[in-house]
Amino acid sequence: METPRIRKVVVAMSGGVDSSVAAALLVEQGYDVVGMMLRLWSEPGKEDLNRCCTPDAMMMARRVAAKLGIPFYVIDVREKFREWVVGAFIQGYMAGMTPNPCLVCNRRIRWGVLLQQALSLGAEWLATGHYARIIQDERGQFLLLRGLDTSKDQSYVLSVLGQEELRHTLLPIGEFTKPQVRDLARKFGLPVAERSESQDLCFLAGEDYRDFLMRHAPEVIRPGLIVNRRGEVLGEHKGLAFYTIGQRKGLGIATSQPLYVVDKDIRQNLLVVGPQEDLGKRVLHAAPVNWILGEPPAEQFRAQVKIRYTASPLDATVVVETPQQVRVEFDQPVRDITPGQRAVFYQDDIVLGGSMIISTSMR
Repeated sequence: METPRIRKVVVAMSGGVDSSVAAALLVEQGYDVVGMMLRLWSEPGKEDLNRCCTPDAMMMARRVAAKLGIPFYVIDVREKFREWVVGAFIQGYMAGMTPNPCLVCNRRIRWGVLLQQALSLGAEWLATGHYARIIQDERGQFLLLRGLDTSKDQSYVLSVLGQEELRHTLLPIGEFTKPQVRDLARKFGLPVAERSESQDLCFLAGEDYRDFLMRHAPEVIRPGLIVNRRGEVLGEHKGLAFYTIGQRKGLGIATSQPLYVVDKDIRQNLLVVGPQEDLGKRVLHAAPVNWILGEPPAEQFRAQVKIRYTASPLDATVVVETPQQVRVEFDQPVRDITPGQRAVFYQDDIVLGGSMIISTSMR
């Protein structure tokens, strides 16, 4: 009788509770599990502050791997991370946008470099501790779904993936809530069960992004004028990269009514402000689009759209202008739509795709 083949999976470990429990579940299910951790770029002297790969996090990941009896490797991607992820972050701000570098990291580092490393070792899958789910439909296509814990759902940041990546991906904790994951960590006796988590960008090491930009892209410090919609000058700004759409505080202007950042004119280096009602936009344009199934569901379709990771989904009509560009028409005016962030399209729990917001308009 032929012995069943044990199937290999590489788990992207971070030293946190989610990826550790993902690894433990796969070991329990009988997979041949290998732990891998990414060594990401940090500013010289700040290696202990990069939350994704501090020496303490690496030690924790090693302890978890030893507890589970699995091999553990560290993959050095510092140069690629600096070029692709930090570079995109800086370029985004220089272009007047507010980028989300985690999306670039997922697409190019985790499901680029790390997935290829896993496949080269003979693994069939890369597993992570993301709160999202993958199922296969009756046609054999892979669908990306929200995580069962809506308060922790991370399907938004996985909207950069396609069929080839999903085919080789396992998300073991997508069916659990965060409290259940912590309970599992205790059940497995993992040393990370009570470990806290941070939502800060890893390479910022806990500091304000403006200080980071001033050191690494001083050219963004280009003062200019603050104007209202009529073009009247109200003050001076320190550099467009230092402001975000919807910002109210820190504008340095005195007016009789509260004013908010409503637009950035990159060409003329103008910061445009206005009253709260000017923040509402009905339309956004986004490109390029990543469709989870490789193509849009229709030339025009209804969807719930998230305009940033922490935003609630909003009802809208998505119009496919080209295979790589969409226009999203919201049912109601939406505040704080920010170029550089990602619009992600959902139908119920299913992620249809996502795209970078490039511009907005009233209609």
